Amino acid sequence: MGKSNPFSFRRSNSGSTTRRRRTTKKQGESPLLLSQQSANTPSPSSPQNAGDVAATGSGGKPMGAALVKPKKKTGARLWMRFDRSGESELFECDKNTIIKRAGIPARDLRILGPIFSNSSNILAREKAMVVNLEYIKAIVTAEEVLLLDPLRQEVLPFVDQLRHQLSHKNHFNTSGNQGGRQLALRDTESNLSASGRWLPVPETAEGLQAELPFEFQVLEIALEVVCTYLDSSVADLERDAYPVLDELAKNVSTKNLERVRSLKSNLTRLLARVQKVRDELEHLLDDDEDMTQLYLTRKWLQNQQSEALLGGVGSNSFPNNGHHLRRLSSVKSGSMLTSGNLNDNDVEDLEMLLEAYFMQLDGTRNKILSVREYIDDTEDYVNIQLDNQRNELIQLQLTLTIASFAIAFETLVAGLFGMNIPCRLYDIEGIFEPFVIGITAASLLLFLIVLGYARWKKLLGS
Repeated sequence: MGKSNPFSFRRSNSGSTTRRRRTTKKQGESPLLLSQQSANTPSPSSPQNAGDVAATGSGGKPMGAALVKPKKKTGARLWMRFDRSGESELFECDKNTIIKRAGIPARDLRILGPIFSNSSNILAREKAMVVNLEYIKAIVTAEEVLLLDPLRQEVLPFVDQLRHQLSHKNHFNTSGNQGGRQLALRDTESNLSASGRWLPVPETAEGLQAELPFEFQVLEIALEVVCTYLDSSVADLERDAYPVLDELAKNVSTKNLERVRSLKSNLTRLLARVQKVRDELEHLLDDDEDMTQLYLTRKWLQNQQSEALLGGVGSNSFPNNGHHLRRLSSVKSGSMLTSGNLNDNDVEDLEMLLEAYFMQLDGTRNKILSVREYIDDTEDYVNIQLDNQRNELIQLQLTLTIASFAIAFETLVAGLFGMNIPCRLYDIEGIFEPFVIGITAASLLLFLIVLGYARWKKLLGS
């Protein structure tokens, strides 16, 4: 026990002495600097120092710097950011950065992952809206859009349309509504009472903002792109389905049956995709509370108003803040600046938007169902044809069985007379031909009798 074990992991005294010498107070250094250095120095039990201890020999000498490899940044994915003006930028970041930036929980970010690639969800959170519609995976806030995997071939139409519409609306608002914004600013300032409470906004200022909030503009573009894609897929399916089904009705073959099977599989997958988006919109339309949570701009305005009222609404900086709030609000948002707070129960804008695309998806679903009904009708027709052919084969088999029974009777008679038993008929001259003709006629008569009985019982067609 007194000798040191060569396999012991106990640190030697020389290494501890060297480490203590490094932390010794140098001459002329202040105690504050020494405390900062000691705070930045990792402890021997920390995970960061484990690699240094492993790379140090028994005498405290480093074994080599090649063993310590820098950690690579993993989990980074490509994102594209859009602001209100349509400006975009590409960047790579990990999920922790996105979670902190958008203010969403980690489980919502998992919905945008590959595991839920075939699902459709629209989730509302306090500061963001998570959109997962088909191939469009985005996080929408009141001020920006974070789009995942923007360089995919399916996502490029959404990127182009989003950039075009946001840029167009921003150009229209900046060029044609400057006078209206100044009027809205004056109305906002004049409708603030001395007690710091909001008064109703005039109808003139209400008509200045004629577009939806920013988050609903993005949602509308996403729904439009997805619905257009699904409609085109259904149109392609219809164009390919009817000729294949008509060909199958004319000629039931293995090749045609395989084509119909593939067509029916594609139709089932497409119907499931349309049904998921439709069910998500139906779920939102049935729940007013969820639709209320999707008003991100409204909640952002409420927070800004609360901060302005708490921080002093009579300051000189209020007109600029009021101008900024009026610029980001929509028609309904501007008209809902009532005394005290915004009307949280008004979801008319979002309800009309979702109902329009719900009806479009319902029409797309009806088209798919009509194609499936046509497939079912064709399958029924083919089954009827096959049943008819099967019945004809059964009738033919029954006819051949009756004929075999009649021939078996004649064979039985011939076998009986073929035995080596003495009989008087053998001594009669010329009896062979009449006898053969007689038993043949009897067999034919027996065949006709059994066949007539089968027809009488409707076992055979007329």
